[in-house]
Amino acid sequence: MHGKGLFVGLTTLDFIYLSDRPLAENKKLVAQDYLTLAGGPATNAAVAFNYFGNQSKLITVLGQHPLTQLIRSDLTQHSVEIFDLIPEKTKTPPISSIIVTAQTGERAIISINAVKSQASNLISENLLADIDIVLIDGHQLSVSLAIAKIAKSKRIPVVMDGGSWKPGLEKVLPFVDYAICSANFYPPLCQKEEEVFDFLRDRGIIHIAITQGEQPIQYLSHGARFTVPIAPIETVDTLGAGDIFHGAFCHYILKEDFCTALNLAAAIAGKSCQFFGTRNWML
Repeated sequence: MHGKGLFVGLTTLDFIYLSDRPLAENKKLVAQDYLTLAGGPATNAAVAFNYFGNQSKLITVLGQHPLTQLIRSDLTQHSVEIFDLIPEKTKTPPISSIIVTAQTGERAIISINAVKSQASNLISENLLADIDIVLIDGHQLSVSLAIAKIAKSKRIPVVMDGGSWKPGLEKVLPFVDYAICSANFYPPLCQKEEEVFDFLRDRGIIHIAITQGEQPIQYLSHGARFTVPIAPIETVDTLGAGDIFHGAFCHYILKEDFCTALNLAAAIAGKSCQFFGTRNWML
């Protein structure tokens, strides 16, 4: 079964450099390799979702700056349909500069999020015609809220990529079916993992998972706590692993239970960490 997914959030232009060491203060580095790709949580998830033969539609802000052609070219290559919330925008798209350290696979990123590119469009129900699953990454909250409400009314499952807490996200939570959060996701007044679980459960979310890199995934399903072990790998690059996890999860949850979907998505994310960049794992 092939699904149709709607992915809502941030799109960036990523300049990714592979280095033999981290960048030190007031020093220059010559990269061993480099890539220029579309990035952003929802964007990478949409690409990963399509890898499995599905069809994704990305709702984001791009505009018409010349640099957006690099983004469009990459997404077209991976068959991602784009719905541009502000097509008349002429400013530079958000750009991320990323240095991946070859020896450890760890990455350092400087970027800008969607704060300066917020859209407030009226959303038509037609955008969700034939959609099987929705993912929101929290970077377009007004639009995400509108889409999540429509999805709930149509009984379309909504997945939240909880990379970090963003003010206003509390309005979206009642419409979320699956909250997949990073270890850096801390809602207001939450300082411990248990408090995050309680916070999300109190908002009516039944399925909650917290990923922790190479450490086991902790998850809550119908009030019971479980753990998903992570297989050890030889890490090359951790960039985008969480985004790829979410895209794979959206694929698997359409036909598997929560635990199985988490396990299978974790395996895909682990595979992606064994390749440089966010696309080479698919080759």
